[in-house]
Amino acid sequence: MPHKPLVFSGIQPTGNLHLGNYLGAIRNWIGLQAQHECMFCVVDLHALTGDFLDPALLNTATRRVAAAYIASGIDPAKSIIFNQSQVPAHAELAWIFNCVARVGWLNRMTQFKDKAGKDRERASAGLYVYPNLMAADVLLYKATHVPVGEDQKQHLELMRDIAQKFNNDYGVPEFFPLPEPLIMGPATRVMSLRDGTAKMSKSDPSETSRILLSDPPERIVEKIRKARTDPAPLPDSVEGLAGRAEADNLVAIYAALSGETKATVVARYAGALFSRFKEDLGERLVSVLAPIRAEMLRLEDDPSHINRILAEGSARARARAAPVLQDVFDIVGFVKAER
Repeated sequence: MPHKPLVFSGIQPTGNLHLGNYLGAIRNWIGLQAQHECMFCVVDLHALTGDFLDPALLNTATRRVAAAYIASGIDPAKSIIFNQSQVPAHAELAWIFNCVARVGWLNRMTQFKDKAGKDRERASAGLYVYPNLMAADVLLYKATHVPVGEDQKQHLELMRDIAQKFNNDYGVPEFFPLPEPLIMGPATRVMSLRDGTAKMSKSDPSETSRILLSDPPERIVEKIRKARTDPAPLPDSVEGLAGRAEADNLVAIYAALSGETKATVVARYAGALFSRFKEDLGERLVSVLAPIRAEMLRLEDDPSHINRILAEGSARARARAAPVLQDVFDIVGFVKAER
C-alpha cells in the first residue's frame, strides 16, 4: 500500500536565519503547504551537536525560528509547526536507528568531516550520529518527501538506506517509506556575499557575508552594496557568468526573488555596472524581507503566543508519532508493560 504523501523539514535554532534559509527552504515550504500535508520542525535536539549553546539563547532562538516560519507565510492552521524536543519519540527512534545504521555509512558523511574539522576526536558523538536523528525526524511520521538543499542529499540517501535496512531486517518490506528529495527553485543554494564559492552560513565570522531576516532595510542595502563582485559589467547571457561566482550568486538571488530565470535577469541588465544592479537588488530584497522582519518582531514581542503555537503543534506531532513508534517497538520485540 502506498504511503500517504507527507512533507517534513526543519531548521536548527542556532544563530539568526538568513537569506539562504529563506530562499533555499522556507519560501518553498509556503507553496508546499497549499498542495501537501506538511510538518515543519524547529530541530532543537540537533542544535546541541555543536559547541555549547547557552540555554537562554537556545530558548530564544527556538521561538525566533518559529516566528520566522509564521512571518514568512507558514500557516499553523495548515501545517504542523513544533519543536523537536517536545516529541520524545524522535530521540527514541533515533536510538533504534543508531543500531540499524552502519559505522561505514556514517564515515562517508561529508558534513561530519566538514563540521568536525581537523580535530575530529573532540567532536561530539551527537554530531557523528546526527544523520540517524535526521532519519528519525522524517521516518517517525512516515514522511514521503523532504525539501533539501544539494548539501543534504547525502543525508537523505542515508535515510533511505536506514529505512530499507530496517524494513529488510525485520521482514516489514513497506513499513517505512523511502523518502524522496524535493529540490526546488533557482536559488536553492545561496552563496556568501564575500565568497561566491562558499555557502551563505550562520557560522561565517563575517557579518557582511549574509543577509539576515532580522536585518533592517538600511543594513540590507549596505551589505548588498559591499558584496564582492568583479570589475566587469554584467554579461548578456548566462554563459557569461561562468567563472564569476560572485556575479552568478547575485544574479541567482535576484532571479529567485523576482520569480524569473537567470537568463531573463542578465538579458535585462546586460552591460550594466554592478553598482546599478546592486541598487535594484537591494530594493528588491527590502521589498521582500522588510514585511517578514516586521512580522517577526511583532511575534517575538508576544512569546506566549509562539509558545502556544509550538505547544499545539507538538501535541499534534506526538499524536501522529505515538502509533508509529509503538509499531516499531512491536516490530523489534520490546515488551509492552501491562496496565
